[in-house]
Amino acid sequence: MAAIGKIRSWGPVLVIVLALGLIGFIAQDGFNTCRGRAQMDSSNAGNIGGEKVDIQKYQTLVGEYQELLKLQGRDNLNEDQLNSLRDYIWENCVQNVIIEKEAKKLGLTVTDEELVNVLKDGTHPAIAQTPLLSDFVNPQTQSFDVNQVNAYREYMKQQAQVNAQAAEQYALFERCWPRVEKMLAQKLLENKYQMLLAGCVLSNPVSAKAAFDNQNVESNVLVASLAYNSINDNDIEVSDADLKAKYDELKETFKTYQDTRDIKYVVAQVLPSQKDRDELMAIMQKAAEDFRADSIAVTDIIRNAQSSVAYLGLPLSRAALPSDLADSITKMSVGQVTAPFESRDKTFNVVKFMGKTTMADSVEFRIISLMGMQNAVASADSIVKAINGGAPFDSIAKKYNQRGEKIWMTSKEYESAPTLSADNKLYYNTLISAPVNEVKNLALSQGNIILQVTDRKGSVEKYDVAIVKRAIDFSNETYNEAYNKFSQFVSESQNLEGLDAKAAEYGYSVLDRTISNTEHTIAGIRSTHDALKWLFTDAEVGHISQVYDRCGDNDRLLVVGLSQVNPKGYASMTSVNDVLKQSVLRDKKFAKLSEQLAGVKSIAEAQAKGARVDTVAHVTFGSPVYVPAISMPEAALSGAVAGVAAGEFTKAPVKGNAGAYLFQVLNRATREGVQFNAAQQESTLRQQAMQQTVGMALQELRSNMDIKDNRYIFF
Repeated sequence: MAAIGKIRSWGPVLVIVLALGLIGFIAQDGFNTCRGRAQMDSSNAGNIGGEKVDIQKYQTLVGEYQELLKLQGRDNLNEDQLNSLRDYIWENCVQNVIIEKEAKKLGLTVTDEELVNVLKDGTHPAIAQTPLLSDFVNPQTQSFDVNQVNAYREYMKQQAQVNAQAAEQYALFERCWPRVEKMLAQKLLENKYQMLLAGCVLSNPVSAKAAFDNQNVESNVLVASLAYNSINDNDIEVSDADLKAKYDELKETFKTYQDTRDIKYVVAQVLPSQKDRDELMAIMQKAAEDFRADSIAVTDIIRNAQSSVAYLGLPLSRAALPSDLADSITKMSVGQVTAPFESRDKTFNVVKFMGKTTMADSVEFRIISLMGMQNAVASADSIVKAINGGAPFDSIAKKYNQRGEKIWMTSKEYESAPTLSADNKLYYNTLISAPVNEVKNLALSQGNIILQVTDRKGSVEKYDVAIVKRAIDFSNETYNEAYNKFSQFVSESQNLEGLDAKAAEYGYSVLDRTISNTEHTIAGIRSTHDALKWLFTDAEVGHISQVYDRCGDNDRLLVVGLSQVNPKGYASMTSVNDVLKQSVLRDKKFAKLSEQLAGVKSIAEAQAKGARVDTVAHVTFGSPVYVPAISMPEAALSGAVAGVAAGEFTKAPVKGNAGAYLFQVLNRATREGVQFNAAQQESTLRQQAMQQTVGMALQELRSNMDIKDNRYIFF
């Protein structure tokens, strides 16, 4: 009984222990759930109208489009170009989701048969909007030509047998084509939806005549102007109430669709020291000496100097030369070697000119490939003898399951290559130098090919030139000195207040900016993604970041601090304070100038009040009036002029963006040489209204759709 009583006395404690255990269990389960959700969300690039965009699928889309660009000769995108591409793909995803949702409601589809028919016909506007398809438009018919696609495929298939680069290009084309067809289908669906919206737009003769007059009825006017900058900002009192009232008035213009952050940041650029320049100049002088000595292979000199420009060993056209050096190279003499010099692209350069020749820029040829075949050498010899003996080239090619068709090559094919293998160099050298109709047996590392040049055209000058080009860069020692100084500054700052207090002491400037999570960089500085991610995921107001090094072109140091968090919705008054203040100042200055101009009934009276007078001709309602005295256009003045009859003086001052205006309309007439055509004007007006209606409809659909962009987490 005593034991039972003792246990009962522990009742409250046991209840508390059990409760804490239960809470802990629930909390642990909740934590695991949240962590699971976080892990799940971490695989999403964002959310578009309730549909999650998987990061892997999004990256695949970006990769597919990169391959398309590579196929069109745009390879090795830099960071800015890649970010632009990612944004383009994201906007495409948003647009496609919007269109597909609306099309599904309306029963709009694009069938496979419809896609085939569009390609056969070749005239649909969506073709010109689809990458790669526009490259196969026949210049005579101005329509897509599927025969050109087939011819290109056949050409690349032949080239792939003898050229590794062509083989890669051919495989790339085959991978890209299905994606191109899918993109075309999306464009066709979008076009159907837009045409449906456009069908809701009508025009009429009255609107057409008004639109014509707005563009073609011209007025000559005398304009009297008083600029806002004639009043000192300090003479105008702007209260918090004024700012609040203006904010309420303009609030809708401050609506945002993504989160933003108000930040402060300090950036320091690392520049090469004089010691760095001197050491690089020594390398360049050595390269110049080696070029002059002519005892070391050009390729070795280029490699030893670590030149950014390769030596291909083939003559290059002017277009293939570095743009900053092309003019001077074309004026050099054979054997000339320049002294090291600095170019406008912030590089040191040394150039050796070895020769100039005139040759065809385009070569027609045909080949028979024996690559990978047994007894290729013996077969090659017999083929050459047969062709030289009169056997048709294409007949022999058919025996080896090849067509032997004639194909064209331009020098761009090899001039854009960063390097050339020994096989490729032999192949291209033969193409540019072999006599027409002579049959060549080329022994390559993977087998033999029989090559015959059949024609040449497009004679141009080409240059055999070796270039050592080196960027004038800072050394590790210089960078480390700058990094240590910047790190010391950041460690002593500790927070935003410290950043402001210490910057001047170290010779830095603190800058302000508002950024959104759809940006890729801080203030346009490349390689600052980590700083951007910190601001939107981990930063706390008032805190500053770590030092971000190797930003920009690996030459900038950065520290950022978070001033304020602005959730999507409406920008805070603080973040738009400068805009509000300028708007209030404009209002109050206009009120003062209106008082100054009160009772004025002529240009002479306005001039007596201090206004500057200009004669402005050809004023139309459709274009802003350019006011010489203010040096800027004023749209409000254009509308006001249209409302005053010829010969009359305006009844009240006009409020512009840069000043207050009074004017007199001297005369008005329709522009010479134009005539109103009701049908044509209605058609033009309808096209403009269609574009506006479609744009507004899509924007409205987008603004009503829940879109969350999480891409900043990944890049």
